[in-house]
Amino acid sequence: MKLNKKRFFPAVIALAVMLSMLTLAACSQIEGSASASSVPASVEQSAGAASSGSAVISPAAGEGTDDAFSEAFSKRDLSGEYDAEEAVLIDLDEAEGSDVVISEAGTYVISGALSNGSVIVDAADEDKIQLVLNGARISSDTYAAIYVKQADKVFITLAEGTENELANGGSFTQRDDNSVDGAIFSKDDLTINGAGSLTVVSPAEHGIVCKDELVITGGVISITAGSHAIQAKDSIAVSDGSITVRAGKDGLHAENDEDDALGTIYITGGSFSITAGDDGIHAESLLRIDGGKLDITAAEGLEATYVLINDGDITISASDDGINAARKSTAYTPTVEINGGSLDISMGQGDTDGIDANGNLIITGGSINVTGNSAFDCDGSVTWTGGTVTVNGQQQTEITNQMFGGRGGFGGQSGQSFGGQSGQGFGGQSGQGFGGKHR
Repeated sequence: MKLNKKRFFPAVIALAVMLSMLTLAACSQIEGSASASSVPASVEQSAGAASSGSAVISPAAGEGTDDAFSEAFSKRDLSGEYDAEEAVLIDLDEAEGSDVVISEAGTYVISGALSNGSVIVDAADEDKIQLVLNGARISSDTYAAIYVKQADKVFITLAEGTENELANGGSFTQRDDNSVDGAIFSKDDLTINGAGSLTVVSPAEHGIVCKDELVITGGVISITAGSHAIQAKDSIAVSDGSITVRAGKDGLHAENDEDDALGTIYITGGSFSITAGDDGIHAESLLRIDGGKLDITAAEGLEATYVLINDGDITISASDDGINAARKSTAYTPTVEINGGSLDISMGQGDTDGIDANGNLIITGGSINVTGNSAFDCDGSVTWTGGTVTVNGQQQTEITNQMFGGRGGFGGQSGQSFGGQSGQGFGGQSGQGFGGKHR
């Protein structure tokens, strides 16, 4: 049974506010912290309130990676197993030119080729359905290759050692009240797992669209899309897999226009090769990276209201900002927080920043290497208590806030330095669970 997300997130937010207040009290007593007089007026911002007047909301400290991991991924998400003897076999060669409609819970092993047709899931809203792609090739000239109209949850499992292809021909003709605009389009929760490969092509619109929660825990996945490669409404969570993306807009995009505490992205592992016309990874609220290898070439590498990096090997080549904490959600104060991992950021010339925080910057660990004109642009408070920072080949002993600009930067004074191992902010290993339900 699904838990009510609107009940889950306010509880987390309330806890975050309490913890933030406690942290602020502690920070005021830290020896060597930057005093208010050392911060120029152009960048001074109370860590107790966002500039919009809303209370500061940060990921709740103390919940840790293990808690978040257990909430984001169920055992069935991670396993990719199925009972072949109990499964229904579907040979697409026998359904040429027509749709295949699945209306009952169960496991369906799909093989063969279907041209100008779709696999459509239209079941009861409590049904869980597993689609095992076992050498399947599905294309639709004017619709989704796989369309989940209704179910509780759908698992797309890539059978080990198989190659599978899903494609849209370049346009979408709507058939019902849903605006279908992806080669894979799901109205409900969707998981992609298994040990096979999947190629997704959608030249006009999105590659994979989920209007609920999207989970990826395995497979070799290649996506070429005219718009976003992977898009979800509530959340995207990735624990494993090899994902190659070429997108006209964002590589990964999460956004909920009804509840801006949602629209989260959580990455604990896997490898990513992302080439994107806009953002490599974009979350409207919280982007959290706990591991994995990410190689991103985009206009902006990572963007969210709160960017939280605890671990991972991240390489970013950006024509604009490398990492941008922008005011996308009222649920968080814009913040970039780095507690571990390895970051290598290269930016283009001009009005660009390696790390642009339209709020606070927190560095407690990790290795950060920035190449470009402006390494840091922070409009709020700066905390640096651990880790190494290298700018244009020189290891730094202080954070120089250049306020060069980039998208969403406020400008103002430049060249303000914040001493190493000092500052004010939230700090520490922090985070929150994702998804808001156990499966």
